[in-house]
Amino acid sequence: MSESQKKETFEKGTLIIIGGAEDKKADKTILKDFIKYTKKREPEIALVTTATESPEKAASQYQEILGQLGAKAVHPIHISDRDDTNAERNIQVIRNADGIFFVGGDQLRISSILGGTDTHKAILESYKMGKVIAGTSAGASMMSEIMVVEGNDEEAPRKCTLKMAPGMGLLEGVIIDQHFNQRGRIGRLLAAVSQNPNVLGIGIDEDTAIIVDKDMNFTVSGSGVITVVDGRSIRYTNISEQHPNEPLAITNVTLHVLPSGYGFDITNRIEITPAETEGDSKREQSKEDTK
Repeated sequence: MSESQKKETFEKGTLIIIGGAEDKKADKTILKDFIKYTKKREPEIALVTTATESPEKAASQYQEILGQLGAKAVHPIHISDRDDTNAERNIQVIRNADGIFFVGGDQLRISSILGGTDTHKAILESYKMGKVIAGTSAGASMMSEIMVVEGNDEEAPRKCTLKMAPGMGLLEGVIIDQHFNQRGRIGRLLAAVSQNPNVLGIGIDEDTAIIVDKDMNFTVSGSGVITVVDGRSIRYTNISEQHPNEPLAITNVTLHVLPSGYGFDITNRIEITPAETEGDSKREQSKEDTK
């Protein structure tokens, strides 16, 4: 690995990818994690409301909650069309923020409005500079290079019920689905992985998040579980055959179900137990203490 590659890997920030409906009233565990990973006592937050049709309501809610959790300021970025994406004010808010948070709604609005713009570039630059970026629901799906846009819930997986589109490209090599077990989305994630066996499928429950570090390892936070679908070992699937509406066949797929405290090595596709996760945390803390 070259020195430039080492530098880029070291500088990558943290992604907090939330399956939606995170707890906003009781323990607020995931939102507390977001504030913590800014590594600032009183962080400034950029709140991107592009996904929702009620941006003012969403901004007011998160301003109140994140303020209670220690944020010095929460700056809403209301971008509703591509004409707004290159506004210098919005770009400066993103560059100056300690953390960036994407609210839920429609993930296709995020990618179609922000994709390829100066705002998108500023977000990617912030991530490479080591900042924390979080997204809930639609803000979770958009994190990957390819995202699920539409697909039937709560039915047997079929070959032609899934629509995908380019995401924002923050997390490579994965497809993310949210509200996962609550909306019965295992079928559509299996269909997505069968179309892209080299891509890791990650289904995230409500009030649950994965926290992805610079080394492409994630830990699970929240009250639900993460479902990981690994298609590299698939022996057979009928996804490419005729009759697109017939049920999907897929064999020898690998499935992991991980609650809070567990983790996963995305690069090597290996689960991480709580004991291993705790050991890593202690080693990181020791490094911080010796600085």
